[in-house]
Amino acid sequence: MTDWIKAARLRTLPLSMSGIILGSFIARWRIVEEGGTWDWQIFAMALVVTLLYQILSNFANDYGDGIKGTDKLRVNEAEQRAVASGRITATQMRNAVILFSILSLIATIALLYLAFFKENLMNEFYTFVGLGVACILAAIGYTIGKKPYGYLGLGDIMVFIFFGLVSVCGSYFLFTKHFDWDILLPATAVGLLSAAVLNLNNMRDIESDAASGKKTLALRLGFKNAMVYEIILLQLPLILILVFMMMNGLHTEGKYYAFIFFILMLPMTAMRRKIMEVKEPKELDPFLKQVGIMTLTMAILVAFGLNYF
Repeated sequence: MTDWIKAARLRTLPLSMSGIILGSFIARWRIVEEGGTWDWQIFAMALVVTLLYQILSNFANDYGDGIKGTDKLRVNEAEQRAVASGRITATQMRNAVILFSILSLIATIALLYLAFFKENLMNEFYTFVGLGVACILAAIGYTIGKKPYGYLGLGDIMVFIFFGLVSVCGSYFLFTKHFDWDILLPATAVGLLSAAVLNLNNMRDIESDAASGKKTLALRLGFKNAMVYEIILLQLPLILILVFMMMNGLHTEGKYYAFIFFILMLPMTAMRRKIMEVKEPKELDPFLKQVGIMTLTMAILVAFGLNYF
């Protein structure tokens, strides 16, 4: 059981929850402002779905890199994976990928039943079923298949789309049943931070990926340019959330408590400086967890700032 828990890579879960929390509670703020009601069951089920997607993605990545031999070239303990180390066989991991694909699809349909089917919104129901299938395929396709997109340098854009745009905008739509263009600002913020985590991961693994032919964006850019890219990814998110707040007139209405998220500017700046000081790729590993927790904290602060202060 311990090996499976390690393979699930629990430290990646805060990042996956961030988009759902942000989209759901921005929706709650607007729904309550308009005198409507917010369904906590949809939120709870959305969290279950995104956690299943994340574990599926982690298992699929472990399996894909394991059978391709990518992980065997990694010598740092933090980089080792279950299949490559032999703790879990490739067959067992493949079966786990199949199982979590099925569980993810069932949970997705259950979520969409709560959000759309019960209200007879059939077009939305079937559209989001298709989107759910796309999420499952994206989770699997990062390292599995003849041409996995993670090996082609497309991981960053896919993470940006699914962890940012789809997660925030999709969860927002589950509650509001409509799309507002300004939701793209917080969605982009989460997408950039998600890409920042992946880029850190790929910068850490840059040597082993080069040896195995995994041409990530970090490898294509080179370590120094990937570092510049990383700093840009970490610089913009809080600014985008700030613009979102100001576009909605929260500063003119005197609701300054909504800006509590901006206290993260100090720890975010300190973290960026420490990342910039790194010279050896393996030293980047601790920052993966830090950026994930920072993203979750940002989402929670925005949620509470808009709804509860």
